[in-house]
Amino acid sequence: MELDLRNAVDESLVWARGWLDYAATPWLLYQFVVVALLFLAAKLLARRVEPILEDGARRIKGHPGLLRVVIALLRRTDWILFTVFLLAVLTFLRSVTWPSRTYFISIAFSLSVAWLFVSVLSRIIHNRLVARTLGWLAWIFAALVILGIDDEASVFLDSLALPLGNFRLSALTLVKAALLLVATVWLAVIVGNYVDERVRSSEELTPSIRVLIGKVAKIGLVLVAGTVALSSVGIDLTALTVFSGAVGVGLGFGLQKVVSNFISGVIILMDKSIKPGDTISLEDTFGWIRELRARFVSVVTRDGREYLIPNEDFITQRVINWSFSDNLVRLDVHFGVSYEADPHKVSQLAVEAAISVSRVEADRRPVCWLTGFGESSLDFVLRFWIHDPQQGLTNVRGKVLIALWDTFKEHGIGIPYPHRELILKQASGGSTARLNLRNRR
Repeated sequence: MELDLRNAVDESLVWARGWLDYAATPWLLYQFVVVALLFLAAKLLARRVEPILEDGARRIKGHPGLLRVVIALLRRTDWILFTVFLLAVLTFLRSVTWPSRTYFISIAFSLSVAWLFVSVLSRIIHNRLVARTLGWLAWIFAALVILGIDDEASVFLDSLALPLGNFRLSALTLVKAALLLVATVWLAVIVGNYVDERVRSSEELTPSIRVLIGKVAKIGLVLVAGTVALSSVGIDLTALTVFSGAVGVGLGFGLQKVVSNFISGVIILMDKSIKPGDTISLEDTFGWIRELRARFVSVVTRDGREYLIPNEDFITQRVINWSFSDNLVRLDVHFGVSYEADPHKVSQLAVEAAISVSRVEADRRPVCWLTGFGESSLDFVLRFWIHDPQQGLTNVRGKVLIALWDTFKEHGIGIPYPHRELILKQASGGSTARLNLRNRR
């Protein structure tokens, strides 16, 4: 290893001396001036060309992936023009002079092509920090290869090592592992999202099974990608057994709730107790399930609030699933009418009033029953069915009550309300009056 490092240093010195000798010639200055002028010309021309091209690109409709690539290219219009200018000048100079006198322009052209290629590809990654990091690392590697010092750089990084028992951990291994890990995990996430979208679009599977398959595919692909990346750089995964065991014990004690919610989420998906789109009630929360996640369930209420309820609560607490087997839900509305009304006619009018509400199921005809003789009213219960509980329960009850009010008012049926009657009586033996209060409706 020391011999390899010494050879790499010697080769680097020879390379540096060669560049110093080349820098002493006037041709390097001429090429540097040409490259600088071409870059300035590309910058000025890009300011005029880029807005025109971008207006045309914005007309692309229905192809977001193509539009993203085109916009990424347009953002590098100056580099594209610079690369084209370098290619044209390089072709012309090599036809009239020696190739050695265009060496600097050739290197500038190769570096600009590498930077253009890497910067456009990095735009595919949505995370800007990861995209910039990978872009710079890829360009640095390309620059080392173009300059011909990649072997020397590899030997130098490999010399920075830390022995860990039988395993030797070097800076070169860490760099390779990091690059491969990021690349493979990124590819696994893309493939996992594609599989998840395909599974979600399948009509043959239940919603719970779709979510379960999507989550298993994503997690499994990421684990496989990490294993492949670490194994490809020579890292023995068996050496991580003790470390992973210690981490597992620490996670077991410190992240009990996280693990519990994750396991609860898997149980929920397997037993199909809830699924996206179900209308549920949990304690004071009433809404419909928008999404099932690894740690929580997203529940949207009627007022637009989104509650992120831990999966564990759906296992340990009482949950009302209004649409577990089907979406039909029966609602009751209690009301009372005056004793002067005909109960047969009241029942008929109440059913007709309920049917007049659009959300009430007409196929399952509402029913109205006399439930008792109250102190001053005939008590009824009106029962009807709806098929869209996610649209709310209070609002449909309110519409039915308004329909009852309008129908009873139209047919002269009174709805009693409480009032008091004051009776004054003269006492037989004197002037003292007795006050008798009686409630009436």
